Amino acid sequence: MTNAAQTSGQSEETPAFRYTADLAGAIEQRWQDRWEERATFRTPDPGEPDRPTGTKRFVMDMFPYPSGAGLHVGHPLGYIGTDVLGRYLRMTGHHVLHALGFDAFGLPAEQYAVQTGTHPRTTTEANIERYRAQLRRLGLAHDPTRAFATTDPAYYRWTQWIFLKIFNSFYDAEAGRARPIEDLLRQYESGARATPDGRPWGELSELERRRTVDSHRLAYLSEEPVNWCPGLGTVLANEEVTADGRSERGNFPVFRRNLRQWMMRITAYADRLVDDLDRLDWPEPIKLMQRNWIGRSHGARIRFGVGDEAIEVFTTRPDTVFGATYMVLAPEHPLVDRIMAAQWPADTDVRWTEGAETPAEAIVAYRRAAAMKSELDRQENKDKTGVFTGAYATNPANGKQIPVFVADYVLMGYGTGAIMAVPGQDQRDWDFATAFGLPIVRTVQPPADFDGEAYTGEGPATNSGFLDGLDVDAAKKAIISWLEEHGHGEGTIQYKLRDWLFSRQRYWGEPFPIVYDELGTPIALPEDQLPVLLPDVDDYSPRTFDADDAGSEPAPPLARAGEWVEVELDLGDGRRRYRREVNTMPNWAGSCWYYLRYLDPRNDERFCDPELERYWMGKRPQEHGPRDPGGVDLYVGGVEHAVLHLLYARFWHKVLYDLGYVSSEEPFRKLFNQGYIQAYAYTDSRGAYVPAEEVEERDGKYFWQGQEVNREYGKMGKSLKNVVTPDDMCALYGADTFRLYEMSMGPLEVSRPWSTRDVVGSHRFLQRLWRNLVDERTGELRVTDEEPGEEILRALHKAIAGVREDYEGMRYNTAVAKLIELNNFVTKTYSAGPGTPRMIAEPLVLMLAPLCPHVAEELWAKLGHQGSLVAGPFPVADERYLVEDTVEYPIQVNGKVRSRVVVPASAGQDDVRSAALADEKIVALLAGKEPRKVIVVPGRLVNVVA
Repeated sequence: MTNAAQTSGQSEETPAFRYTADLAGAIEQRWQDRWEERATFRTPDPGEPDRPTGTKRFVMDMFPYPSGAGLHVGHPLGYIGTDVLGRYLRMTGHHVLHALGFDAFGLPAEQYAVQTGTHPRTTTEANIERYRAQLRRLGLAHDPTRAFATTDPAYYRWTQWIFLKIFNSFYDAEAGRARPIEDLLRQYESGARATPDGRPWGELSELERRRTVDSHRLAYLSEEPVNWCPGLGTVLANEEVTADGRSERGNFPVFRRNLRQWMMRITAYADRLVDDLDRLDWPEPIKLMQRNWIGRSHGARIRFGVGDEAIEVFTTRPDTVFGATYMVLAPEHPLVDRIMAAQWPADTDVRWTEGAETPAEAIVAYRRAAAMKSELDRQENKDKTGVFTGAYATNPANGKQIPVFVADYVLMGYGTGAIMAVPGQDQRDWDFATAFGLPIVRTVQPPADFDGEAYTGEGPATNSGFLDGLDVDAAKKAIISWLEEHGHGEGTIQYKLRDWLFSRQRYWGEPFPIVYDELGTPIALPEDQLPVLLPDVDDYSPRTFDADDAGSEPAPPLARAGEWVEVELDLGDGRRRYRREVNTMPNWAGSCWYYLRYLDPRNDERFCDPELERYWMGKRPQEHGPRDPGGVDLYVGGVEHAVLHLLYARFWHKVLYDLGYVSSEEPFRKLFNQGYIQAYAYTDSRGAYVPAEEVEERDGKYFWQGQEVNREYGKMGKSLKNVVTPDDMCALYGADTFRLYEMSMGPLEVSRPWSTRDVVGSHRFLQRLWRNLVDERTGELRVTDEEPGEEILRALHKAIAGVREDYEGMRYNTAVAKLIELNNFVTKTYSAGPGTPRMIAEPLVLMLAPLCPHVAEELWAKLGHQGSLVAGPFPVADERYLVEDTVEYPIQVNGKVRSRVVVPASAGQDDVRSAALADEKIVALLAGKEPRKVIVVPGRLVNVVA
């Protein structure tokens, strides 16, 4: 007996037409081939004659990254969820766009190429084909004509084109939008905008003009602090650095240093990115994560004088300035070198010097140590370290001289890279002050029973001169007015958000459409020279260095493609030699705009036709309200992309909107985060993982090969030996069973544990439904023209109404439950007779179709229909059968339900009261006594107060 036979409950005498895994597989293959041959899921454009006349719906999944491992059962959860919705919408007459491409640039393919010498394109294309085969087997109704990969030159041509549009734009703060860089040039030429040093535009040299303009571009070059890993030869993202400042891959030291990088001026859009969240139909936790990442906060900038220099800090608590007893600069702060003293002041505390002879010696050593720590480690390390610069600053509020330290718990990337330290009101400052013997002054009076250290709560100002007695808000307003009046600072808004680091020292990414002239200034390539193709190279590895060589310089793989890097081009002023950019774009670039390419994937003239964008993504105030920003109707994906991908895509889209290329202000009108499918893993006594499918449960314990093992719950993965693939499930049960099980496991947005043994329940339901309509021995249809009874019609139309609501609300688990309940009723009523009435069978099959499309198509054809049911119809409930003839009332006695009574739906309150008091259980409980009160809640309950 095969595994499939065992799992499906088959025997050696299995009827020839029983719905088994083998029969399901044959049905599924046949219908997948037919859908492909007939281009069933091709989405017609708005002007085509066969376009559905219903409302348009653009439904989209987050881009998959095709790895060599293929899909496990957790990956398709969201894809099946959107497929069910898309199929339901098609069946109800909507014009649905649902496509799926592949996010294919990035580090994993490049790492594999380094290890094997295989070109990343080769492995990427093989991985894509494997994904396509796996997804096809699941019967997903994506439009195959709209599929692409971000690695296709025809696609990344337009990624480069969008980069050029961003590069050739600046943000006009007065207008509150991006404008073409030509507008900025005209402002300088006309004198409407002053040059940085006030000279007329005509007096600036060509290089000065270019640098002035470049400083305003939305894509610009800048010396920025990055995580440089010499041992890997590349810059790493913060997420790729461990808490102890080493690379996740290879465990090499990582150093913070400044490198010339491409940046995107996303900070110009900070306010719009925050404010427009209120216009989106997104989960509130995701909005909160975006708000926190942008980190808009109101406060003040305050200047502390240090000789001829000034240290500027931003603080959200300017009311605490009287309690600033020292200052801290980030190790990377440029003022450190300008203010540090030549020698230690005579009374310097030895704890402040790190044992060095001079401030310069101490700071050099401290900076090197700080460069080897990750930002996370610097922020969370409770053991505060630092070194005195030898300089003192003047607190503008009270005139006191306070020491200036360098300490790694202050980051250059946040605020101004400097803080006024108020240990009485900040725990990190308290810890530092305690370690270094610095004064602590409270400026907010804590409650009498407060016995902690730093106090961060509300209270009256104290030790704060003219602020004393004011509450926090009043004190903030007063000190900001005083600072502005005396020239020591001003109220302002600050953001945590930093401009987007857009360079990668890697091979497998989009080349920049930029060249450099002999002066080293960047020049945009003309659009007719796009795409800039990624050249083939023999070595995909960046140049590596000694792991401790913090001063080494990056040498990306493209730098070795000499003939590609050094080029002779005519950019409008004759043929000249240029040097190409050798960094590549991050893999975020391709996923910033892919939804737009789904609208118009074969257009060689534009990235997207504006009419198509307006149709699929334009604003719909009549449908969504006056503040509708437009965008994709539904975007489904994991919460792991809650911040960066969504933030970056929103930024690119807003730039395109400002420049007039799109009509929608936001890319994704509605967002839905599906949960995760997780799995149990098992470890033996040594802590080694054992194959999960071989573990047996006995009396609440788990055993593998006779030995007891420990069970843990979490991810699925090869290393955990608990991977289950959709291919396995399709082979054992069929794709429809797999789809049904995933949708029935629980609410789509909730994570849930995978249990292979439970899949059989979904398979048995499909077997019972099949058996109700098909004779398992002959294959003949078991459907009659008999008129159904009133009871089954009520059950049917109640199911129709409920299933429609559940599909529209993406509550697929409850839709499955309603279908099972209806099918059980059909089984009970008709299994022993000649068959199921057609008036019941056809709606049942149609309702099943979004969840289990293959078996539904097969049954629909057996029912005598020539065409596919992909375009419907979907059954509509008859209101006559939704009216209940009777109502059941729970009866509470002193707050507890003691009985129930069924009365006619038309019964008045007096009739309901009488029926409740006549119930034998209630009579017994009252024991002949009159109740104090009887409350009837119409249609809900009867409450008896005894």
